[in-house]
Amino acid sequence: MGIEEKVPEGILTTSLDSVINWGRANSTWPLLFGLACCAMEMIATGTARHDIARYGSELFRASPRQADLMIVSGRVSNKMAPVIKRIYDQMLAPKWVIAMGICASAGGPFNNYAIIQGVDKIIPVDVYVPGCPPRPESLLYAMDLLRAKQRGESVGAWRNVEEPVAADEIMPLGV
Repeated sequence: MGIEEKVPEGILTTSLDSVINWGRANSTWPLLFGLACCAMEMIATGTARHDIARYGSELFRASPRQADLMIVSGRVSNKMAPVIKRIYDQMLAPKWVIAMGICASAGGPFNNYAIIQGVDKIIPVDVYVPGCPPRPESLLYAMDLLRAKQRGESVGAWRNVEEPVAADEIMPLGV
């Protein structure tokens, strides 16, 4: 047969990273977390017209332990910042975040002491969705961008995740 051996018919070869990333990209489970008017558009994404089920994401989870995607939709107030941080910390790795709407991305028209000027000040954001409020199609496009990012990740990268910052360090809960 010689030095070169052929792979028998019917056998597929691939890497472990590509198989795991394929599963992650096709079954991202979002966390139900709406803060303002953008939440209505996020909920509309789950309807039959927009069909978020093609991403394996049709059921929004209510528990951070069962979700791997947090969609922050709406403005983030200083009182909600520790709650968002705590919920993000309770999510298991790997986890991703989409900031939906201009309020979640950059504070929107609310440039005052009560609103955080972007959720990326407290948790890392993977994809930003512009608009006020953004249409469900925009969220689906953000899911496409997230899937492309998930396909390129390495399984070993999530093993060396740093310790999260405690939610109380952002703003004490007693305030």
